Amino acid sequence: MGSLEGPLARDEPRAGAMHPPDVVPLKDREFERFRHFIHERAGISLAPHKRQMVSARLQRRLHHLGLHSFDAYLDHVFEPGQDHERQHLVDLLTTNETYFYREPAHFDYLREHVLPAYRGHGVRVWSAACSTGEEVYTLAMVLSDALGPGDWRILGTDISQRVLEQARQGVYPLERARHLPRVWLERYCLKGVRAQAGNLLIDPRLKSRVKLEQHNLLQSRRDGESFDIIFLRNVLIYFDPPTKQRVIARLFESLRPGGLLFISHVESLHGIDTPLVMIRPSIFQRPSTRRGTP
Repeated sequence: MGSLEGPLARDEPRAGAMHPPDVVPLKDREFERFRHFIHERAGISLAPHKRQMVSARLQRRLHHLGLHSFDAYLDHVFEPGQDHERQHLVDLLTTNETYFYREPAHFDYLREHVLPAYRGHGVRVWSAACSTGEEVYTLAMVLSDALGPGDWRILGTDISQRVLEQARQGVYPLERARHLPRVWLERYCLKGVRAQAGNLLIDPRLKSRVKLEQHNLLQSRRDGESFDIIFLRNVLIYFDPPTKQRVIARLFESLRPGGLLFISHVESLHGIDTPLVMIRPSIFQRPSTRRGTP
């Protein structure tokens, strides 16, 4: 890897902001209000065991706003003109844990069985819940390795503006890249030095192939763009069956005939009414008479 130095913005709390707020414990009724909000806004079904997680994530925000109950915070969120705070609440309630080269069998299949057919042709890929960007940039490495400087582009979207800002920086702890092939680390990443020791930076030439924007999976894409490959992994597990049906229908609209949808190995489309055909577990294809199964 090359080197990177100098300060970069961090989405970390200041040490002086660690005093626990004097907040009344989260009540059942308040938790139900949070569950209703995030389900309506993002389609996410918060399980009852997530109650402690919700309380822990929101206490600092209440303390920052000088509020002493979750009811007071919810009333504040739903006041007119609080669009920014509603987005902030979405950011706090969505789970964004990820790392580079996660579930590597998908990337291997893509490189060995799918991308060779696109050599000399354009290919568009969508990481539909990209979180802090590790999946997007892993895909970019795969495409660059398989297609070189060809006509390929990647769109990364997420409902959370906070994680998208982190993805745009393209700076990560080296620990998150422990599964990346060493040759890719050397080819596509810069190694942090001095103030940035322990971090890596995605090479700007790779970042130039990636576009990042906010998108709600419950909605159709406004630009009508279609994709050859869509990744939606470790997201469906947070949706109830009607929401899964709705999300898959939206993705189908954006998938080109013959295109592929990748979901996590721990997820399935069982019970979903869709024309998508499973070509192997966790990989589905939109039928087409023009392109055979990869």
